[in-house]
Amino acid sequence: MTRQTKNDFDYCKVEALISVDERGQMVLPKTVRDKAEIKAGDKLAVISFQNRGKNCCLALMKAKDLEETVKNILGPLMEKVTKK
Repeated sequence: MTRQTKNDFDYCKVEALISVDERGQMVLPKTVRDKAEIKAGDKLAVISFQNRGKNCCLALMKAKDLEETVKNILGPLMEKVTKK
């Protein structure tokens, strides 16, 4: 049996390296878009993670998935608040 450490993450890896052009635009490689099922016209939320007041990481999430996540977290909380 292999013992996992806090640095063993199956869910976090570098998928690609991309460049930012002079207009601030980036292109997600087709392989990344296909894996994430990102289609033309999809809206993506940019989520930042901060460390000591500076952005250290950025993540992308489909806006529709973010909306569902927020509903799942806040929905039950709001029900409790409104019932009081």
